[in-house]
Amino acid sequence: MLILSALSKTVPAPGLDDRELFTGLDLRLAPGDYVAVMGESGVGKSTLLNLIAGLEAPDGGSIVLDGQELVGLDDDALTILRRAHMGFVFQAFHVLPYLTVAQNVALPLSLLGRRDDEGNAEVTAVLAAVGLADRGESMPRELSGGELQRVAIARALVHRPRLVLADEPTGNLDPDTAAQVVELLRKRIKASNAAGILVTHSRAAAATADRILLLDRHGLRAV
Repeated sequence: MLILSALSKTVPAPGLDDRELFTGLDLRLAPGDYVAVMGESGVGKSTLLNLIAGLEAPDGGSIVLDGQELVGLDDDALTILRRAHMGFVFQAFHVLPYLTVAQNVALPLSLLGRRDDEGNAEVTAVLAAVGLADRGESMPRELSGGELQRVAIARALVHRPRLVLADEPTGNLDPDTAAQVVELLRKRIKASNAAGILVTHSRAAAATADRILLLDRHGLRAV
């Protein structure tokens, strides 16, 4: 479903030559696969997610999602692909404070032009799945950090994406809440038969994945 082949990326280094993050990076994910990517700070974990999402361009290599080559697509095509086929969960939640929980979760459906009756049913179902069935009309300020991350997971999954990208989703949570959130993320990815990539510094979070991969300048290797 997702195939990364010979991916390479360099970044500017002030006062120095460009710094090579990684080269020759390969990865294959099938529907239902859920992997954790670990590595030292600055090695390029978030950059890898940005490359997969088409937010940055690689220096070389190929990124194929469901048979579609992403490298070389223009911005409009990448935006359409992200909206339809990808879901994102971030450390900082990115929940809009002036919208209700249900309205936040419905945003991907609105961007895809779904009818209100379809959208309402999907939002209701996914909020129930993440344990927030009774919080749809709440405002974000009324929720705890763990609940806000559940909102973010619901929003990432409401449109049934093929690929879920999670960048340090437990970084702002206490250990007990973090454990609940990553287990929920795994459960929902598996239930929807999506593929998922979790970038994390936490070994506890990484342990919930099917396999753990270490990123360094030579690519990805199994731990």
